[in-house]
This record gives sequence, C-alpha cells and structure tokens, in this order.
Amino acid sequence: MLFPKHYYECLKGVGDERARWVAMGNHVRLSWGHVLVESIRRLSPSYLISANPIMFTVELGALLLIALLAVPGAVSPRLEFFYVSIAAILVMTVWFSTFSESFSELQAKARVDSLRALEKEIIAHRVMDGGTEDVRSSLLRPGDRAKLSPGDFVPRDGFVVEGAAFVDESMLTGESEPAFKSKDDHVLGGTKVISGSLVVEISAEAGKGFVDRMMDMVSSARRPRTQSEISLSILLGVLSLIFIIIVGSLYFTLYFMGYRPDVAMSVSLLVALMPTTIGGLLPAIGVAGVSRLAKDGIVAKSGRAIEASGDTDVVILDKTGTVTEGNRSAVEFVPFNGYTEADVGVASFMASMNDSTKEGRSIVELAESKGYVPPSPLMDEVLVSRRIEFSAETRYSGIEFIWSRKPYGPRDFQRFSGPGERVINRLLGMRVRGEGARVIKGSVDVILGMARSGNPGDVERAVREVSSRGETPLLVAVNDEVIGMVVLKDRLKPGIRERLRELSDMGLKIVMITGDNPLTARAIAEDAGIRSVIARARPEDKLKAVEEEQSLGHIVGVVGDGTNDAPALAKADVGLAMNSGTAAAKDAANMIDLESDPSRIIKVIQLGKQLLTTRGSITTFSIANDVAKYFTILPMMLLAVDPRAAALNVLHLYNPETAVLATMIFNAIIIPALIPLALRGAGFSAASPRRMLVRNILIYGLGGAALPFVAIKAIDYLLYLLLFVR
Repeated sequence: MLFPKHYYECLKGVGDERARWVAMGNHVRLSWGHVLVESIRRLSPSYLISANPIMFTVELGALLLIALLAVPGAVSPRLEFFYVSIAAILVMTVWFSTFSESFSELQAKARVDSLRALEKEIIAHRVMDGGTEDVRSSLLRPGDRAKLSPGDFVPRDGFVVEGAAFVDESMLTGESEPAFKSKDDHVLGGTKVISGSLVVEISAEAGKGFVDRMMDMVSSARRPRTQSEISLSILLGVLSLIFIIIVGSLYFTLYFMGYRPDVAMSVSLLVALMPTTIGGLLPAIGVAGVSRLAKDGIVAKSGRAIEASGDTDVVILDKTGTVTEGNRSAVEFVPFNGYTEADVGVASFMASMNDSTKEGRSIVELAESKGYVPPSPLMDEVLVSRRIEFSAETRYSGIEFIWSRKPYGPRDFQRFSGPGERVINRLLGMRVRGEGARVIKGSVDVILGMARSGNPGDVERAVREVSSRGETPLLVAVNDEVIGMVVLKDRLKPGIRERLRELSDMGLKIVMITGDNPLTARAIAEDAGIRSVIARARPEDKLKAVEEEQSLGHIVGVVGDGTNDAPALAKADVGLAMNSGTAAAKDAANMIDLESDPSRIIKVIQLGKQLLTTRGSITTFSIANDVAKYFTILPMMLLAVDPRAAALNVLHLYNPETAVLATMIFNAIIIPALIPLALRGAGFSAASPRRMLVRNILIYGLGGAALPFVAIKAIDYLLYLLLFVR
C-alpha cells in the first residue's frame, strides 16, 4: 500500500520522462506556416462578407484605392505614394484580423496533435483466470480488467478495482503532481503509472474515452456563435452601413459644392469611424472562450451554453459532491429504547452488508472495528437474505430475512451472550418461530413513518443535536421498532467557502439542494456561506426549483449526473453533466465536465463571465479610441473646404497625409496588439456588475480614448522625420 509520505521517493528517477509529459500537457506545437496560409486564405471577399462584414468593408476600401491606382490619371502623381500606403495599411488591417482569428482557432486545434500522442496503441496486460495475457489495447472491452505496473500506460478509461499507485495525469490535466489512485478511483486512458500497481476495470469503449472527447471538442473549434455575439455583429454591421452612408453623403456633398474631396482620405475616414478593433477581434474572443473551456476539460455543446454561463445569476448546487466532499462515513452508533451501542452496531452491520455505497461500506467497517458482527448462524442467514435497495423515492435500505429451511444447529437455540445480544437473540428467536424479519436504515422522517419509537422525545433530541452539527443521522429499525441511529459525517470541499464567496460577490444567488433533513442542511449551508437551502428534496424538486427561478427572470445553472437529473439539466440555462454520469444526463445537458467534478460549475460561470468581460472591454476600447480618430482625419478632410478647420487639429499633426497615415497605422497595429488580451481574457475579479462596469469605463473607456492621441501623435512625428527631414 502506498502512502503520501512516500511521495518524493516515488518520483525518484522519473525526472526527464516526467518533464516530457508535463511539457506535452501544458504546451502544444503550433505551425506558424499553417497560421499564415490560413490567415491569407481568409482574405477572400467571399469569406469576409459573411464572417466579418466590417473587415469586408475595409477590404473593399483597399480594393477601390488599388483600382484607382491602376487607372491612368485617376490619382495625382504627388499622391500615388499616399494611396499605395493607405491601400497597404488597409490590407494589413484586414490581415491582422484574419491572423488573430486563424491563430486562436489553430491554437485550439493544435491540441489535437498532442492528444493524439496519447491515443497510441499499446500492449495491455488483461487479467484472465489464473494469470494475465498481453493484448492490444484496442481489443479491450468494457468490463475487461487490466493489470498495471510502474511505467505502464492506462490503456483506456476505467476504475481501480484493486491496488494503489501514483498516476501521472499531467498530459491531460496540467497538474504537475501525480495523482494518488486507489480502489474505486477513476483513471484516464493514456495516463502513466509512476509507482505502485493497479488492476483497472475498463469502462469506456474504444474511441469514447476522455482523450477522444477532448479531441472531438477541440477539433470543432469553429463553434456556433452565441446570441449576444450575433447581436453585436449585427449592431456593428448596422453601424458600418450608417458610416458608409454618412461618409458617402459627405463626399458627394463636397463634390457637388465644387470641392474635390480625396478618395483615400474619405476611405480612411470611413475606416476610422467603423469599430474595426472589436470587428477584427470578435471571432478570436469567441474561439478563445471555447479553447479555455476545453483546456479545463469542459465540453460546451452549444454557443448558447457559453453565453448563458456568463449571464448566470442563480446556481443550484447539490450538497453531496459539490459543497461537501461526498464521502460521508459512519462515526458513531447511538442507541435508543434500552438497546446498547453494540445492538445498534450489529443491526447497522446487517442492514449495510449488501450496501455497495461508500456510506454503507463505512458502516460495516465501523461495526467491524468495534467487534459488532453477528455470530455464525445469523450471519449465514444475512448472506442469503433479500436485499432492500435504496432509492431516491424510498430513502431507506436494508435486508429482509428469508429463513433457510435447512437448520443451522438446533431450532431451539441457545441464547447468545456477547456484544449486540439483545438484537441477535431477538432475530434468532424469530428464525425459530419462522416470523418475518427485516432490518433497515434510512432517513429520519421515512423510518419514523414506518416504525415506532418507545420514547419519541429522546429520538427527536438526538436527531436535532446531530443535525445541528452538520452531521447526518440515519435511523436503524428492526421490523417496526426504532432501536438506534447511525451518525454520518461529511466535510466541506477544500476551498469551497472562498469560491462560493466569489460567486456571491459577483451578485449570484446560490441555492443548495439536498435530501438531508432541514437541520443538517442548514448547518452545512451556514458553514459554507449559503443562504438558500432546499432540504428533503426529491428528484423532481430540482426541476421545480429551476422552473421557479426562471419564472422570476433568472438565468439558472445546475449540475447533475443521474437520469433523474436529466429534466433539470435540460431545463436549466446552463446544465453541467458529469462525464461519469448517465447517458440521459449527458444528452440533456449543454455542457459536460470530463473530469466529473460537480464543483467545477463555479469555474464554468467564472470563465463565462470573463468571456463577457473581455468582449465588453474590447468593445468599450474600440468605440472609445474611435473618438480620437475624429480629431485627426475629419479636420484634414475639411481643411480643403475651409482653412479655419485647421483649428480642429488639436494634435498639431504635420500635414493631412501624415495625419491620415498615422491614424491608419495606429488603427491597424492595435488589432495584433490586443490579440493576447483576446486570447487570455481581460482581467476578471469577483465583483458586482456595477463595479465591473465602472472598472471597464475607467480602464478601457478612458484608456481607449487617451491612447490614440498619444500614439497617433508619435507616429505622425516619426513619419515627419522619415519623409520630410533630409
């Protein structure tokens, strides 16, 4: 058995091999030649007219200037250099836009190549009767078992059924430290055993594992656009049309007034007026959002899901597995009605013998550790008893005895003397008399509705005391008599308080839903900082909660993994299903967490809000820096009409040509300058929408308005030095 204290010993000698896998997990190879070719291919007008109308308009302006240059006498020889320069800058502006889009998409797709390395065929050691046999990993089927030793790769996704080991998952999760895996833990195909040994039961079919899902997701980086993205694109398109009409009207008005407005200057004014910055970066922002989700192992099945995650203002969380660790274990047996702790322990042992859940196993282990195990004649009957399955509807489980016809010793038994003798002798007496008997454990309200208690006040006080500590009481009954209680204890997930506080700071309402009694639910909720609780919830209550919140106009996010969660996942605006969940849950949800961690709904919402923040920040910046361009190009265009327009040249730019060139150069280079921001995302913190709005206006609004004045003046001065200083 491996223990964490041996961690560093396990890593000795791994060195270079481990570094190679970490590098594979955190970095992908991007072909710059492919990016360049793809960005040039997207300069096609047929592509831009549907994908990016703003850049299509810019490209039309460049083509118009090139056409005028090709017509003899259309452009004054003195202005030929100016026209060539403006046309070249406009082409570069469009290319910077297609480059940012190609870079972001191909960066996501490049992850496929690194993931394909994990899809290689390997030899697996399949466990057979009496030993193992070596087979190709593609021949393994769900249910097969494979034995893994240090240095072996996990052939496909599965669960540990035997052994313990440190497993290197860095190539998939990016975590540099190996993960400790033991019985019932999930392992991923392509990961590597560093130390220890495992027997893994294969759970995924060939081509349907974690790596395959990641490959499918990142290969389809060109995702459907979200509704807000479509709306923003329409708005930008309408603005572009308005600006075309305005600039066109201004040009022809000046022309018919007898002036000769310059075509290149008019085209430059049009480009300066249009929000080209956000128009050029909008596709990259959207793809980068999908890529960040993919990097964190979250499949977004629709653009709508990504948009809704940023707009979510109500999150409905399951207590178990999301707020708490979900590993409730038995810590105490509490007797009632004159029974002893041993009586309750023996009865709990029998009621949990066929319970395969972690809670059930913990009850058996606690009873065994205290020596509360039934003697042989009764144990033989327990082994052949009928199992009473737990369900979300009944909320209890246990066994019903089917007394064997074959006698185990004399029917008139001798009374047992030892731990749990009262319960044991009672059941053995029923066996002799052939009376029906069952031992059950379950939620307080259900068991009290099925069995009586000699002193209801004692039971109620004990339940209240346990629940007030945030622990879960399970009542234990033999036939129709409550004999005691099992106390289960769970712990909050590490860091969950801080993460929930961040959501609250962003203005989100958090609702915890649980099947626990109200006292336990409230105690855990208070400990986690959650104000809204739905206790003693049935499966249909989650759907009801979603519908109620939506009826109030809220955008709701939920998590689920079972078939009974499917209706709520389908109804919710953001439905996050676990990859380990049922097919019905995954089909109903619009997002899937490949790592099957329910608490990652918090990360989904934060990523969604960061995506919206990034889009809003760059939009604010784009519109703000357009203001400065009015003070550079418009005065120069009007200067030919009225010399008094020179008073509007507040930056004291050298002449109309340098002013327009400086503005167009700035307009072009700001797009690649903002690519890192579009891919990485704008700075995001847990704050209310009002604070985020003020922050965006101060940083990207005022900054976007001030930066062009400084940059254009600097570029104008450089052009003056290059073109006019001899």
